[in-house]
Amino acid sequence: MRTQALQFNNIVETIYGLSLEERLELRNLLEHNIADTRRNEIDGNYKKSQEEHESGRLKFSSNINKLKKML
Repeated sequence: MRTQALQFNNIVETIYGLSLEERLELRNLLEHNIADTRRNEIDGNYKKSQEEHESGRLKFSSNINKLKKML
């Protein structure tokens, strides 16, 4: 874990040493990467819920007490 912290600190120091233009481009790249990662997570959750629905494992209810029991 300590090695990871040192690597992270080295990355941060390197980033701080970049020009403003390079840091802005890096931010742009990271924002797009994070959005892509989140979209993939959402897609995976959707596919999982579709499989659960098709197999009959997914249950729906508007009854709050029933929902609490399902948890």
